[in-house]
Amino acid sequence: MDVFEKYIGLVNGEIWKVIPYLLIGAGLYFAVRTLVVQVRMIPEMFHSVRDRRPEGMTKADDEGISSFKAFTISAASRVGTGNVAGVAVAITLGGPGAVFWMWVIALLGGATAFVESTLAQLWKTREGDGTYRGGPAYYLTKGLNARWLAVIFAVAITFTFGFVYNAIQSNSIVEAFGTSLGITIGENDGLFRAGVGAVLAVITGLIIFGGVKRIANFTQVIVPFMALLYLVVGVIVVIMNITEVPGMIALILKHAFGLQEVAGATIGMAFTNGMRRGLFSNEAGQGSAPNAAATATVSHPVKQGLVQTLGVYFDTLLVCSITAFIILLGTDITTLDGNVQGAALTQVALANTIGEWGIHFVTIIVFFLAFSSVIGNYYLAQANLEFFTESKVVLNIFRLVVMGFVFFGAIGSVPVVWALGDTFAALMVLINLVAIIPLGGVAVKLLKNYDQQKVKGLDPIFHRDMLPEIKNIECWDGSDAVTRRGGQIIREV
Repeated sequence: MDVFEKYIGLVNGEIWKVIPYLLIGAGLYFAVRTLVVQVRMIPEMFHSVRDRRPEGMTKADDEGISSFKAFTISAASRVGTGNVAGVAVAITLGGPGAVFWMWVIALLGGATAFVESTLAQLWKTREGDGTYRGGPAYYLTKGLNARWLAVIFAVAITFTFGFVYNAIQSNSIVEAFGTSLGITIGENDGLFRAGVGAVLAVITGLIIFGGVKRIANFTQVIVPFMALLYLVVGVIVVIMNITEVPGMIALILKHAFGLQEVAGATIGMAFTNGMRRGLFSNEAGQGSAPNAAATATVSHPVKQGLVQTLGVYFDTLLVCSITAFIILLGTDITTLDGNVQGAALTQVALANTIGEWGIHFVTIIVFFLAFSSVIGNYYLAQANLEFFTESKVVLNIFRLVVMGFVFFGAIGSVPVVWALGDTFAALMVLINLVAIIPLGGVAVKLLKNYDQQKVKGLDPIFHRDMLPEIKNIECWDGSDAVTRRGGQIIREV
């Protein structure tokens, strides 16, 4: 295992010399092409996430997934251990400066998230039960005519989210429970790990065998509630340490630009680890969130693109920042030795501020957020597995393997599972950027179409005849664009 861990570390060291610059470059490119859509349309993002299917929709549309439910599916994948354990890992390896670079990748990634999710909505496909399916594998095939690359991506995301990322989530749950119960992780804890892993695997199976609607119903309740509860406690921590906040912000900025080193971390380590954990957390440009975005029933592709951009901000600028503040305000950073520390660091830091109950509070938060991520990750993987086959036998075998990896993550080590996550995340980024950069012009056309309708005071709709130059659009024939204008139903089939 040590040899394998070392090898994966060497591979990541080379790959991640390139990935951050690709993400920054793509973010800047899309920000320019969309006229900084991730900033100028923030009010519209909040309006879109509340968007409801209007009266008069066909039965198939009524059975679809709402914009908010699609948002919570992607949030379930985003908001998890990356927000609690991942931030701690970034700070222990890269110092406080890593937090700044997480913010940067979120702000730039907002434009990238908009483009990829808008494209996913455009080239989605309708299921027999009225729901939709889509994502990079679909816009690679229909938009870029590169099915061979779509196959590679579908394999990568199925393995990454179905197996590797779910192992990371269960690993963090075990770590958090161990801290709460006073069990030293790594020392004769095999039975404890196996027990927790078995329970998690069984609960996972009960939900994922229920299908996408059960997943959506689960995530739309758990994710917002637990994230809000965590944010409230985080704000309390900030208020309790309000006089130290200016110094904390200064520390983040100084270390981000190499003006001050903490625990031996350099500016390069801050940059790299901030980018890695930022990507793992908000997934902008990785091609994962578009799979959830495609499930929504909306009147215009741009609406869900805006919703997913809001998801990036919610994940990183809010939840990740709160974790960083809890750690930096509740821990003496100079005592960190550079070793990987996950949820346990967040637990200890919170306990230092609000008391011992903080340890158990984080355990509860980690459990629900990480477990909802397991469910969200599974759905993203399933959507891409179905790109190859819709065989019920294959799907059920896949579900069983997912349960197996949930168990594996519980008994594995922290460094190995995080390293594997970094490797496969990088592969997904490379393939997804190959698709969305040349297809970015399509998203820009859709945005222009949306803006033109908004200027006229209309609730934007889209019909594929509006942009006839775009080919291979399966949906958006009218039933997908139904809406009401002045009490009149428009484009109902």
